[in-house]
Amino acid sequence: MVNKAILIGNLGKDPEVRFTPSGRAVAKFSLATSERWTDQQGQKQERTEWHNIVVWGKQAETCGQYLAKGRQVFVEGRITNRSYDDKDGNKRYISEIIARDVRFLGGQGQGGSGGGGGSFNAPPGQDEPSNMPDDDDIPF
Repeated sequence: MVNKAILIGNLGKDPEVRFTPSGRAVAKFSLATSERWTDQQGQKQERTEWHNIVVWGKQAETCGQYLAKGRQVFVEGRITNRSYDDKDGNKRYISEIIARDVRFLGGQGQGGSGGGGGSFNAPPGQDEPSNMPDDDDIPF
């Protein structure tokens, strides 16, 4: 079985980095991908999809340091779905990409600081804690 997502898009906001009670970094950001096509009437169309990205460990800290809204990135990871209760007690559902590999694309002019691209891969098995924390432990 395979669960793999590969995305190239632009950050919708600066990454939000927090730390679990055990001190492990976790970063979250939204990523926009766009699809363009010409419809049957010859009109150009575009659709933007938004993806919730979660990055763990040292890679999360690096994302928080170097990524900013508008920056283009490559993300490879796996798709997860989870539920949580919002502040009003309503059950909500969310799909997320748990990133294993985040590569910074473009240069300084594309948001963020620093030049050129970079790659920050998690070592095998280190893309997230071996036992996922309970929703109460995730600081978002």
